[in-house]
Amino acid sequence: MSKAQPCVGLIWAQTPDGVIGKDNAIPWRIPEDMAHFQHITRGHPVVMGRRTWDSLPPRFRPLSERRNIVITRQPDWSAEGAERTGSLDEALRTAGTAPVWVMGGGEIYRAAMDYATELMVTEVDLRTEGDAYAPAIGAQWSAAPGPWRESTTGLRYRVLRYTKD
Repeated sequence: MSKAQPCVGLIWAQTPDGVIGKDNAIPWRIPEDMAHFQHITRGHPVVMGRRTWDSLPPRFRPLSERRNIVITRQPDWSAEGAERTGSLDEALRTAGTAPVWVMGGGEIYRAAMDYATELMVTEVDLRTEGDAYAPAIGAQWSAAPGPWRESTTGLRYRVLRYTKD
């Protein structure tokens, strides 16, 4: 990947234990975080794995006002409104020089950490079982945490923006 990529952001929500999903779904509901996700990613290409694409409710596929780039090992896969790529490198090349947001899942996040220039992480104050986990955030990242807020669903959450030192 060339250094011409101005911004490769990763965006996700996680519990304090790093859970990001269970059974190909998000195990909590925070409408305010979904609004934040839309605000941050709108107008930018989004990169996701095929399972993340499949987890989106059909009425929201493709995500509007965003270029939807889907990584899959299945060469014959296609979906209306999605651009299929076979690797993260190909997905980032497909996005071009526009700022791009990687939106999951766990395997894609871990692969994208080497390219990331920014992390936008919503911390959900919840203990829950999961089968998908956020990538480790190394010491080269500094967090600017936002204030704790309470969702209309009663869950506490806060947004942390990480940048590289």
